[in-house]
Amino acid sequence: MVDSLGLHPASALALRWHDHLSRERRRSEHTVRAYVATAHRLIAFLSEHLGGSVGIDALLRLRPTDLRAYLTRRRTTGLSNASAARELSAVRGFLAFVAAEQGREASLPRLRGPKKPRSVPRPISPDEAVSLAEEAGEDASLPWIAARDEAVLMLLYGSGLRVAEALGLAGAALPLGEALTVTGKRNKTRIVPLLPQVRALIERYLALCPWPLERDQPLFRGARGGPLRGEIVRRAVRKARRSLGLSERTTPHALRHSFATHLLGRGADLRALQELLGHASLSSTQIYTAVDAAHLMDVYRHAHPRA
Repeated sequence: MVDSLGLHPASALALRWHDHLSRERRRSEHTVRAYVATAHRLIAFLSEHLGGSVGIDALLRLRPTDLRAYLTRRRTTGLSNASAARELSAVRGFLAFVAAEQGREASLPRLRGPKKPRSVPRPISPDEAVSLAEEAGEDASLPWIAARDEAVLMLLYGSGLRVAEALGLAGAALPLGEALTVTGKRNKTRIVPLLPQVRALIERYLALCPWPLERDQPLFRGARGGPLRGEIVRRAVRKARRSLGLSERTTPHALRHSFATHLLGRGADLRALQELLGHASLSSTQIYTAVDAAHLMDVYRHAHPRA
């Protein structure tokens, strides 16, 4: 590796990408830091791999074998499948930014991201839930849509809502507090907690949303100002889970399952969980005891040296 990344013309591009992600895309500080670090790692690796200073032309001429070599090097550091997939997503984003800056069509090397092995349904981890929400915004065409997608998905995970319940929220829910009143199946209403982090994401979306937020109008809007459709949310999740290498079973509804499983794993009472989920009967909630047991067995099998 070279002693200083400043020797590479491409390093200036990484700095401009930092500004693009933080100012134009309004990505979180954590995401910006992680993605820009990936860009610098790629540049440093390519200087050794290609044997010279790395500039714009070198980045735009990369082949699948170059990216595969980079990921192989990164995997030697113990990167998991999900982290390696996110690394590849960051690389693709950086290369697309470089092409756009040069007024050229992005021609990215085709390379399938690492996949997790197929398994029985499992809740995703809290880190994966956050990564899924952030990644969903990466393909958004406008900053307010990116903020919207991230807010919706974190609301599903943070409050355990069904997709229809989240999209059924109206401007009457404002101003946001520590809880939300949602309308579920059979028009039953219930109170759910609103985490400060999720509230901040929704408020960021509201600040960017170009459409008026009337009390009787949907809180989450589609690109043309109408109600946001569930299919748009599911499409965003499909793209994000492919980028992260998550299972096809990772759907918007899986975020609600993860909410329930994680609460149960932390000692939540079944009756309280029933109320939070809006289940009509306790038997509907009891399925999560089996899911949680399966999750614990999965942890055991991966952690015990003789398993």
